[in-house]
Amino acid sequence: MDKDEIKVLMIDDDEMIAAATSEYFNMFGLKTAYVTSYEEAVRFLEEQDVSLLLLDINLGDRSGFELCKRVRSSYDLPIFFISARTGDDDVLIALNIGGDDYIKKPYTLSVLLAKVKAAVARYDRARENAARTTREPADGNIKLIGDVYLNTNTRKIIAGGSEITLKALEYKLLYYLYTNRGRVVSKDDLLRDVWEDQYINEGTIAVHIRHLREKIEADPKEPQLIKTAWGVGYIMEDNVS
Repeated sequence: MDKDEIKVLMIDDDEMIAAATSEYFNMFGLKTAYVTSYEEAVRFLEEQDVSLLLLDINLGDRSGFELCKRVRSSYDLPIFFISARTGDDDVLIALNIGGDDYIKKPYTLSVLLAKVKAAVARYDRARENAARTTREPADGNIKLIGDVYLNTNTRKIIAGGSEITLKALEYKLLYYLYTNRGRVVSKDDLLRDVWEDQYINEGTIAVHIRHLREKIEADPKEPQLIKTAWGVGYIMEDNVS
């Protein structure tokens, strides 16, 4: 397997379990590799960038707890512990030293795959957004469209030299759309990452989008920057003049 494609590394001294889990994940499009020892894991991570670790506690004469601490000193990727040890003490240790989840063996492959895919998607999205954020100018002025800018220092819109105040949620929504510009952001994404509340209805999202368009777009009824992806969500166009 081409290492450059790998998203998940499984570390388990039981090679049958590691191989079977990796094979299942690969069947469903999540590129996964496995190693069976502490030392192999360290070497692998020195050579390869991955998005998530599946880590067993028992690694022969070494400990997954020990490896987790070492990984956490250098990496911020999600770590899911997988173990036949079911005691509360083990779970608490795993979470307190930096584990993001604790999966007890035997696990259902389909459920594990769903959890891992969701975590990988969140991690990759956050990493992409962080990379974009680091490219922001020092004065905080981000060009949105025409002579309209978003200033991340003052959290205001600057249009034609005039400042327009944004409410806290409006800024959070606009900045989220900006950091995800060029791709469709679903309504579920907005509920989870902006409102952090699954009980907000779609009408609330639409109202906030309308208010942003009124502050940014030359013609809010014919938006050029924040467009609707019908039935899905919204997209902020990239590289608009």
